Amino acid sequence: MNDIPLNLPEVGWLDEPRLTAGLDRHQRLDLAAHGRVHPPLLPRDRDDLLALAEAVGLSGRGGAGFPFARKARAALAAAERAGAPPVVVVNGAEGEPSSAKDKMLLARVPHLVLDGACLAAAAFGAEEIVIGVAAGSPGEISVPAALAERELPCRARTVCLPERFVSGESGALIRGVNGLPVVPAPLKTRAADGGAAGVRRRPTLLSNAETWAQLALAARLGPDAYAAAGTAAEPGTILLTVNRPGADPLVVEVPAGTRLGAVLDACGLHPGAGVLVGGYHGAWLHPSDAVEAPLSRAGLSDLGGALGAGAIVALPTDTCPLGETARVAAWLAAESAGQCGPCKGGLPAAAEAISMLAAGAAEPAVLEDARRALGAAQAGGACSHPDGTARFLLTALDVFSRDLDAHLSGSGCGLPLRGVLPLPHTRGARLEVNWSRCTGHGLCAVLAPDLIRLGPHGHPTSTTVPVAPWQEHDARRAVSQCPALAVRLRRHA
Repeated sequence: MNDIPLNLPEVGWLDEPRLTAGLDRHQRLDLAAHGRVHPPLLPRDRDDLLALAEAVGLSGRGGAGFPFARKARAALAAAERAGAPPVVVVNGAEGEPSSAKDKMLLARVPHLVLDGACLAAAAFGAEEIVIGVAAGSPGEISVPAALAERELPCRARTVCLPERFVSGESGALIRGVNGLPVVPAPLKTRAADGGAAGVRRRPTLLSNAETWAQLALAARLGPDAYAAAGTAAEPGTILLTVNRPGADPLVVEVPAGTRLGAVLDACGLHPGAGVLVGGYHGAWLHPSDAVEAPLSRAGLSDLGGALGAGAIVALPTDTCPLGETARVAAWLAAESAGQCGPCKGGLPAAAEAISMLAAGAAEPAVLEDARRALGAAQAGGACSHPDGTARFLLTALDVFSRDLDAHLSGSGCGLPLRGVLPLPHTRGARLEVNWSRCTGHGLCAVLAPDLIRLGPHGHPTSTTVPVAPWQEHDARRAVSQCPALAVRLRRHA
């Protein structure tokens, strides 16, 4: 316990805590404390565990919301066909800057997550449990410590993955576990089927940390007690990460279906200019819709929103909404794997257009170009990154339409850019353009078209551009061949 970092995510709850039980008294539940908070967990056989997951409607809590029992049945069927036992994977590689719920679970209640994974591994005859964590996160220390405390139904190991947005994508995580580059697979495949999509080519049952913890709770409570919280269609509780300006995020446990306004009130927040629900692959809600919005997948879907990673940001009224959106758009474009057309062309083009709109340097045609690029990105990528990014940006353009009109008029909204939307500390590389040196040759835009776009007078439209790893070759060419020495590549630790 002395080796566990003390800067662990803060938690709260509305109504009775379940996943967060005991955290009012303990910074972290080691095995002894875990046993005092939660009753013993009895083993279940394969059919019983599948029936339980179906009875409580357990679905993935990482974004897609895929039914757990259906995913498990697919992995078991593939294991029977292949004559090889499955692998159980816990996805705790949370690369979403506005979400901390899985980090909190692995750091503060790791045994609850491991309970669910071990329960499934024993019932399904798994040969291995793999827990993916973000490098440098508290889980990197907490999870191995928890594994060393308990008996396991099979071998288990922790794999540390780079803290990038795409690292939490299931295909990217499995590639990282297999020793490959941590990027999504070029073709959409199912981990449950095994082969190249699985860990060591085995059929793989992968869910995020909250899903495994929910399975452990359901096994202890049973279907009826589990359904005492939440809605009839979505029983149980959900974890939310509520981002607070000027403070660390707060992970809050609430019954599914709780009104968003009640959560904001409990955290001392207001809807402000708009509320982002679901993180940077989620959607923005108008302030008028946000207060009564039910926090469930079905309820948010009816409003055009998405629960996604459960991250919430209420944007204050004293920051420029379009400027905030442009910051995140540039980061999301640079965080892609660059393996398909929407990521290589569509997202950078849309990010650049929104940056120009925020700067008041764009015509209405630029807005339409951005909408077209984002529309083409939806459902057209090798993974969910283009689709999720497009939803985030398109709903921002809708919710912040007044701000957008002010910027299109040339006068702007008059608000400063406070940088409220959370982003990681600057890292990686950035391409910087010195406009005082630039003489408008335009060669940089030819050599690095995914990074540099020219304005009407032949100069780059942005002075600072994030550079993804897959873009560095073109960035270096632009730097080395600029006749005016106006471009440089700067790296940050």
